[in-house]
Amino acid sequence: MDSPQFTAEPSSNDTVERDFTVGDVPGLRSPASGAERAPLMFDVIIAGCGPTGAMLAAELRLHDVRVLVLEKETEPKSFVRIVGLHIRSLELMAMRGLLDRILGHGRQRPASGFFAAIAKPAPKGLDSAHAYLLGIPQPVIERLLEEHAIELGAQVRHGCAVAGFEQDDEGVTVELADGEQLRARYLVGCDGARSTVRKLLGVGFPGEPSRTETLMGEMEVGVPQEEITAKVTEIHETHRRFWLRPFGEGVYSVVVPAGGVSDRAEPPTLEDFQQQLRTIAGTDFGVHSPRWMSRFGDATRLAERYRVGRVLLAGDAAHIHPPIGGQGLNLGVQDAFNLGWKLAAQIRGWAPETLLDTYQAERHPVAADVLDNTRAQMELLSAEPGPQAARRLLTELMDFDEVNRYLIEKITAIGIRYDFGAGPDLLGRRLRDIDVKQGRLYDLLHRGRGLLLDRTERLTVGGWSDRVDHLADPTAVLDVPSVLLRPDGHVAWIGDDQQDLDGHLARWFGKPAN
Repeated sequence: MDSPQFTAEPSSNDTVERDFTVGDVPGLRSPASGAERAPLMFDVIIAGCGPTGAMLAAELRLHDVRVLVLEKETEPKSFVRIVGLHIRSLELMAMRGLLDRILGHGRQRPASGFFAAIAKPAPKGLDSAHAYLLGIPQPVIERLLEEHAIELGAQVRHGCAVAGFEQDDEGVTVELADGEQLRARYLVGCDGARSTVRKLLGVGFPGEPSRTETLMGEMEVGVPQEEITAKVTEIHETHRRFWLRPFGEGVYSVVVPAGGVSDRAEPPTLEDFQQQLRTIAGTDFGVHSPRWMSRFGDATRLAERYRVGRVLLAGDAAHIHPPIGGQGLNLGVQDAFNLGWKLAAQIRGWAPETLLDTYQAERHPVAADVLDNTRAQMELLSAEPGPQAARRLLTELMDFDEVNRYLIEKITAIGIRYDFGAGPDLLGRRLRDIDVKQGRLYDLLHRGRGLLLDRTERLTVGGWSDRVDHLADPTAVLDVPSVLLRPDGHVAWIGDDQQDLDGHLARWFGKPAN
């Protein structure tokens, strides 16, 4: 899209539809007098420019929301960890015209072997045009998403950390580590597991601390590949958190259980890897020249609330879990897609009264489910007899297509169904990318607007045409007359009755324009 030039000054006709008052939020102070209150400089300030923060900034800019992203780091990450984009995230990238840009930087692999690393093939006929995993270096995906946000008009400032904030019923005053103060209508904490925003907000982060810890890194080895393969095959029978996999150019990805749980802020040393490899495998494989080394635990926590007044949380600031199944980055990006259009609607003044509340109502249960499935997967990686017996049983059960499909759809997030009330099974689910008379369905969602896909050719979006597009296409391959899609691609309505449609347009897109 062609975005207007970004400025830091609010438009004179900008309006905000308030959805709370001072009395609604514990600890929210009354607004200062006009002489004391700083002017609104931005609509939204985002703390953190990882994948979640960058994607949220881009989603907001699709609706001309004035966005500032604050990133405390001055330089990109020095290590090159490979992360995986699952099916649902790939679909979301396609919805915004980003997928072609990203694909050339990653490597595709089958959508299989995700649940507890149980090696089963992907079920046939997964309901997606993007039924694969895309492995991509983490610094690359972060750079591409940041560039996308900037191209749309977001402002990003590196080396800026949030030190404090105060909110009132008109905005949030954010103080940076250097004492500078900025003011916005909303603040969103996308600042990671140790989120400063979450801590300052006083939101509880209940869950379990790490009980086990795993070392992970990339380094060169000093023995032949055949020797490594034989030893890893032997050890992996009882130690599921152990592997050495060739990464190219003599470099191996090394994963090995740590000797205990330590302060994750302190990175492991090469000696730590050597010692643990000798303890478990009887050899350190001559590892040397590490590219990067890190550790991860199995801490599992979920924020009690995703929103307090004008401050919200997303990504790892709202939930943490072990990386088994590769769901973390995907969960955060999907938070951003859910929140972006809703927060923009609030700022632009057309949001229905409870729209912003649906962010937590929809995403909090999704995160809780991810935490549960990672807990289960970690148990299945244990070398103890009980978990190993359960693993063998599940391995047998996954030979049934229904079981395998259910677990793949859970991990890749294409099985999510939001609770939109009673209706057909498709209601509340995402709609796959299908052929339409103008090309592909997802190509019509690049602008982040709603879409009425009308097979009856009798319906209209009427006074909502400034927020919702309309495609009359009787040839669309659907089993229902027509569907209304939200900007995140979830089905908000199914039917063929105009009056019923109008009610659902109002539910999700507010009052019609005059």
